[in-house]
Amino acid sequence: MPLTFVRSLMTLGAAVAVLAGAVQPARAADPLAVSVLVPITGFLALEGTAQRNGALLALDNPPDGVTVTYDVADTATSPEVAVTALRRALDRQNPVAIAAPIFGTQMLAMAPIADRADVPLITVSGTAKLTELGHDVVFRFFPTDAVVKVAQARYAVEELGMEKPAILYQTTAYGQSGRAELVRVLAGLGVEPVLEEAIDPGIKDFVPALERVAAAGADGLLLQLHSGPTALAVRQAHERGFEGRIVAGSALHQPTTAALVEPAALAGVCAESASSPVSESSPELAAFAEAYRTRFEVEPDAFALAQYDGMNMVLAALADGARTGPEVKDWLAGHRYQGLAMEYVSDGTGNMAHDAIILCFDGRSRVPAVKKRYDNVNGIR
Repeated sequence: MPLTFVRSLMTLGAAVAVLAGAVQPARAADPLAVSVLVPITGFLALEGTAQRNGALLALDNPPDGVTVTYDVADTATSPEVAVTALRRALDRQNPVAIAAPIFGTQMLAMAPIADRADVPLITVSGTAKLTELGHDVVFRFFPTDAVVKVAQARYAVEELGMEKPAILYQTTAYGQSGRAELVRVLAGLGVEPVLEEAIDPGIKDFVPALERVAAAGADGLLLQLHSGPTALAVRQAHERGFEGRIVAGSALHQPTTAALVEPAALAGVCAESASSPVSESSPELAAFAEAYRTRFEVEPDAFALAQYDGMNMVLAALADGARTGPEVKDWLAGHRYQGLAMEYVSDGTGNMAHDAIILCFDGRSRVPAVKKRYDNVNGIR
């Protein structure tokens, strides 16, 4: 066969190959894995389910050019279960980010493992200690207790005139963290609690504690309890005719918590939170709330919204080219992100949220109204 003919065939073949490549559809980006590890059962089921729902709503609607897969695991309320779920996710899914539990005790156990794996934990846990231990993989999208307890204590003292508050707090890391911050902020306001009492999450009768509150002469009650215990404390305080004002932790703002209490028992009761999607009227929050109701058939809360914002910031990192856990971590640490609840930016230790609000119930509805906003409480933004 003449050499010139062979060369012609080779040239034709190359041209056909180039043409074939030109008409083939562009290869889709490889999907990136995200793990959702949250408490869906146990005494934090209400908070954890809200977390899960917010994460899924974000992950199911990634930006153009981003493809993600995800798995959900129930961490219940045991640190050991959470650690096992984390190890399995790291081994099987190689995630670029993890939606991590609201439960501070679990987060404290998980953080060193995630640190070694260099995978960011996206959480809404309020436990202040989480971001004080040097783990640069923890990113908290709900205000730390060092932020929301400022709002809770200041509103109680400055707006409601409490001079002799009592504090009921959970025995968990969340409860202890909030109690410490409340005492610190109250001291700065020149107020000392007349009673501080730790409550086990399994307690079903608050009457003895409420009797001690009354005996101490308290003119108000500050709660740092999980959802179920918060509802129980508010309900039993109403039944016993407690005359002081109550300012609760963020658990009470949840529609699922308020649903456990009759509106009359909520009259005059307030709570701190980062946001309240059911209380706001902006078009963006209204669209989020409607999408949430349609998908999950329940009302959204601040935990769902914060987790939604956190996972959307992860998706923004992926859209900007981050493809590994370390790259996502660095992007989160170095960028600002305008979410639905607020603008997020790291304070250098992974605290991303710096605003708080106070909500109060009118006794006629289970939907609270925003009474006061405390923006940029720690001066980071």
